[in-house]
Amino acid sequence: MAAEVAASNGHDVAVFDQHRSPARKFVLAGRGGLNITHSEPLDAFLNRYGPERTYLEPALRAFTPDDLRAWCSELGHPTFVGSSGRVFPEEFRAVPLLRSWLGRLGSQGVAFNPQHRWTGWDGDESLRFHTPSGEVAVAVDHVILALGGASWPRVSSDGSWAALFADRGIEVTPLAPTNCGVQVDWSDVMVAKFEGEPVKNAAVIVDDVVVRGDPIVTRTGLEGGPIYAHSRRVREQLGSGAAKVTIDLFPDIDRAHLRATLVKTRSRGNSIAKWLRQCGVSPVGASLMREATGNTLPTEPDDLAQLAKAVPVQVSAMAPIDRAISSAGGVTWTEVDDTFQLQKMPNTYVVGEMLNWEAPTGGYLLQACLSTARFAARSGLG
Repeated sequence: MAAEVAASNGHDVAVFDQHRSPARKFVLAGRGGLNITHSEPLDAFLNRYGPERTYLEPALRAFTPDDLRAWCSELGHPTFVGSSGRVFPEEFRAVPLLRSWLGRLGSQGVAFNPQHRWTGWDGDESLRFHTPSGEVAVAVDHVILALGGASWPRVSSDGSWAALFADRGIEVTPLAPTNCGVQVDWSDVMVAKFEGEPVKNAAVIVDDVVVRGDPIVTRTGLEGGPIYAHSRRVREQLGSGAAKVTIDLFPDIDRAHLRATLVKTRSRGNSIAKWLRQCGVSPVGASLMREATGNTLPTEPDDLAQLAKAVPVQVSAMAPIDRAISSAGGVTWTEVDDTFQLQKMPNTYVVGEMLNWEAPTGGYLLQACLSTARFAARSGLG
């Protein structure tokens, strides 16, 4: 995106990529369907960036989700809105869009330099690269760094650039996992019986924030959309000590209604497992209740209803960052001006996940990466 803006304004532009082919992370992100942005109203969209909205808003207003959809159409790849409001190219995948995009960049004279891994700066501020032919230095007038976070090491987005910035005295908030699962110390029985099982039609609650969906039990904890949506809140809880997510197994009925059902279905000859099953508690839900009580379930309807409506799950850690969809942390906002230019290094810009922000899945991540790149290029090279 930065290259396209710079080239369209008459600059000589070179893209350096450490892989043999460009945009591998973009391709991998679109393997299951390229969710490129979201269709909700712009103010609601902007609120998805939480406390960092203030810093990102100028870039997102300068290149909105509607602008991104128009840009896709100009490349010959119209988009459609899915049932959840997420936006995808009509072909669904990233490769056709990328192929057209690279063709346009080539026609603009953008030079691509594959297998160039950036290793820092020379004394004269030239960029150093490791290549198959050895180390090279490249002098540039302006540079836009788009090196990603640390959640995709399989495509070399591993956050190793942070050490180079620290050597220059540039403050970087430690990169941390977000949009990821959480680790839970399950019993062996829970893992053996329910690994991979979704908790259907549940509500996951953290800090009184409710997210509906189907959390999935894994060998090491919980994953899935409603868990990912709570990443920031759980991570902040862990930073303060203990962390907990609460699962409501019956989000569509209140506690009094559930209690009445339990009273009605109670039978002297029934086991508690059969009693719960008759009330609509799934086997995985019942097991969650057992995990929360040390396998000592309450026997009174009121207590059982209270537990089913708020099953506490203690979280021991976030999933490892290399299992996360994205990462939080990055270059602190005091280190850049309002065009994402480094205060300590004029004509050097950082964009995308290198900056200290996070957002949920749903198209918000890609949109902000593309918008910040365009904004930096237009501000510095327009």
